[in-house]
Amino acid sequence: MRAVAVLFAMLAVFALTAPREPAAAAELLSAAHASIRAEDAGRHVATLADDAFEGREGGSRGGRAAGAYIVAEIDRLRANAGGGLEPAGDGGSCYQAFGTMRNILALQPGSDPTVADELVVVGAHYDHVGYGNAGNSYGPFGFVHNGADDNASGVAGLLELMEAVQRLPARPRRPILFAFWDGEEKGLLGSHHFLRVRPAAVAGKAVVFSVNLDMIGRLRGSRLEVYGTRTAPGLRSAVVLANNAPENAAGLELAFDWDIEDDSDHYPFIAAKIPTVMFHTGLHDQYHRPSDDAHLVNLDGIPPVVRLTLGFVRAIADDPGPRRTFRPESRMESNATKRQLEAVIHDAGGAARGRWGIGTREDACEPAAPVVARVAPGSPAAAGLLPGDRILAIDGGAVANQADMVARLKAAGPQVVVDIERRGRFTQMTLTAP
Repeated sequence: MRAVAVLFAMLAVFALTAPREPAAAAELLSAAHASIRAEDAGRHVATLADDAFEGREGGSRGGRAAGAYIVAEIDRLRANAGGGLEPAGDGGSCYQAFGTMRNILALQPGSDPTVADELVVVGAHYDHVGYGNAGNSYGPFGFVHNGADDNASGVAGLLELMEAVQRLPARPRRPILFAFWDGEEKGLLGSHHFLRVRPAAVAGKAVVFSVNLDMIGRLRGSRLEVYGTRTAPGLRSAVVLANNAPENAAGLELAFDWDIEDDSDHYPFIAAKIPTVMFHTGLHDQYHRPSDDAHLVNLDGIPPVVRLTLGFVRAIADDPGPRRTFRPESRMESNATKRQLEAVIHDAGGAARGRWGIGTREDACEPAAPVVARVAPGSPAAAGLLPGDRILAIDGGAVANQADMVARLKAAGPQVVVDIERRGRFTQMTLTAP
């Protein structure tokens, strides 16, 4: 809890740092989280991954039937939740047509007119590959590819997120567009089209941030892959904060991936220089095969991913600061760059270890979270600190950068309390000088 409080201080720009909400608001927030249910996600996955939808190929009758199901769920939310959700497609509908395909768009208006034109987009593609062919399937071809994980799971998560947002104690400051993309499997067609041609409901708004949910149905060992956090400063810290916030109860192990590839709907937004994050539970042997069926989806793993997403999106939408600036350096970074940053420095014989035995590198994108690269054997740090950990605070004081961390360690007494982030989770340890 102390570590959580420290990171709250570091990220004071986020709305989650606001004073404690009144009891009534807290109850509504609890109800919003409680509405994210594995049973409901399972109903969506089972429906969309049924053979009747014929693999939901973009432009096919099965794809259009899947779209009709999603719009019916949006209409149900609009009727029951009363949260102001609005159709944001063409002609007052939820559909944005392009060719024979259709994006599905619903707008949650914001509460602050000063940022009414700053749009946060949260999306998931609802199409899959139909019966499969040599260009989109690992076979066998000619059988229905139900795409339960890819991406009925992401659609289910987005529907659960929409419902939770309707139940929040207050509308987020910025408007949120919920987008169900079509044509992703044909070359990210739906998200590309949206960025080129905006429906009238959002035509005058600038997309300032986007989140993509793709294949979130195979959570294994609580490990969630996170892409895009290099596209703006501080995004890793914001995701970690949402992961650890008690009200979200996510507590996932986060694997941050620095590669940027044109393999899902996060890519068109990054190419358009819009800060973007994607959540993904990883590939598996059933990927783009007929065997990606509903019974293999980890339904209990979907709610923690959605709760993390809710906390993160809420923080981004409520951020009182200016819109986040895209970080162009992210296009030149990769997992190879990440490995260089995190590479372990091994002690040479007789090398000075310092009082605490800690060596770090500064991350230009996250300067307030230096990366541990060296833990001297037999030093105080060797009692628990690991290479790859990120140091957040020393004796309760948030670290501003690597130089500040070094100064705080030098000024510490014979014991020092270190708050760290390890694979997306907070932990704390006390180091004792010899």
